[in-house]
Amino acid sequence: MNTRATVASPGILTGKHLDRRTFLRGAGACLALPLLDAMVPVRATAAAVHSPVRLGFFYFPNGLIMEQYTPAAEGAAFEFTRILKPIEPFRENLLVLSGFAQANGRALGDGAGDHARAGATFLTGVHPRKTQGADMRAGVSADQIAAKELRKFTQLPSLELGLDSTDVAGACDGDYSCMYANTVSWRSATAPLPVETDPRAAFERMFGYGESTDPAVRLAALARRRSLLDFVREDAKRLASGLGAEDQYKLGEYLEAVRDIEQRIQKAEQNGAKLPMLERPAGIPPDYQEYARLMMDLQVVAFQTDLTRVVTFMLGREGSTRRYPFIDDAHHPLSHHGNDPAKIEKVVRIDVLLMQQLAWLLEKLKATKDGDGSLLDHSILVCGSGLSDGNLHLHENLPIVLAGGAGRMRGGRHVRYRREMPLNNLLLTVLDRVGVPVEPFGDTTGEVTELG
Repeated sequence: MNTRATVASPGILTGKHLDRRTFLRGAGACLALPLLDAMVPVRATAAAVHSPVRLGFFYFPNGLIMEQYTPAAEGAAFEFTRILKPIEPFRENLLVLSGFAQANGRALGDGAGDHARAGATFLTGVHPRKTQGADMRAGVSADQIAAKELRKFTQLPSLELGLDSTDVAGACDGDYSCMYANTVSWRSATAPLPVETDPRAAFERMFGYGESTDPAVRLAALARRRSLLDFVREDAKRLASGLGAEDQYKLGEYLEAVRDIEQRIQKAEQNGAKLPMLERPAGIPPDYQEYARLMMDLQVVAFQTDLTRVVTFMLGREGSTRRYPFIDDAHHPLSHHGNDPAKIEKVVRIDVLLMQQLAWLLEKLKATKDGDGSLLDHSILVCGSGLSDGNLHLHENLPIVLAGGAGRMRGGRHVRYRREMPLNNLLLTVLDRVGVPVEPFGDTTGEVTELG
């Protein structure tokens, strides 16, 4: 059992220190803590503490307008294009990578279904079985290979989060099951993992309110639930009394951040109760950008508290028909623009908006202290799509950005690999660099160079 947070007078003055896996506890709830100075052994410094590497996988649906995404120059002299412009402030913490493909996303005799295959192959490199039934088959995904190894250090093996409803069932693309497009995470060849799209349910999974995802049950329980932080208030007071001033500040700042997230979720649920005609379940903010950033804040807190070291985030499911506030047309139909300049412009505006959400996540990770640096310093995010050109359903030259500071990555460059380089080669390399032992998987042919 993990050490209680009621250790008497922890810290250097007493010669004691808190265990890294210390939790605040009360009334059946528990709350993980960020790294505090009191968790550092006596006479050690924050720089001496090993900060774990976090892995993120960030998915864009329906491809991008590649002509306005791909930098013209290679190496360090490249310029950020219109679509990439939102992440330019993080230039030194990212690599723009060109040339990668998921060849098994192509038809290979199976006919229509490129969106389903794009989702199924993105992190697996395995051609999916064409079926509408329960006999789905693809391959284990890179995020779950990492989760299997890193779960021994954390409460949760991984988190799979998304912003598009996955309630759709049956066949969504050709004769492929909707599940192929709904997720990019596969625990095994026959076990796709559904993404959680409800922030309340994600929060409860992280912090202990229960497993139910029934909106009616959550709304009914809202009136009789106290804040999670109220459950652990007394334990927090006891802990704070034995900490130094810097740790007291960190603890207060962290608890305030968690309370802010919880209050935002409660507000969204109350708004949802007043708007019964909304298509999304209660708890999801009606504003897309607010919704996206709330879910990404949850990811940051999960990394900060080391609840998990693996998070997969889907900005949208493949074939997403979301309508954005500034565009009346649905995303997927627009991606089939037929070279119509007006439609292309609308898709570019969507692509820029999605890239802005990635920029928000990078900024939050950069602003969050972690050991001798920030969460961004100790993370690697593989960001991209299973399609490049959504109009032609191309599975080559995929838009891939590698962000973060872990894994001996040397950022600030656009690297162009040979045509048809398997994306799984990059995934294999990333896993190896963060210390996850892995055998070749999917269509891997070997590791890649030029990352650092």
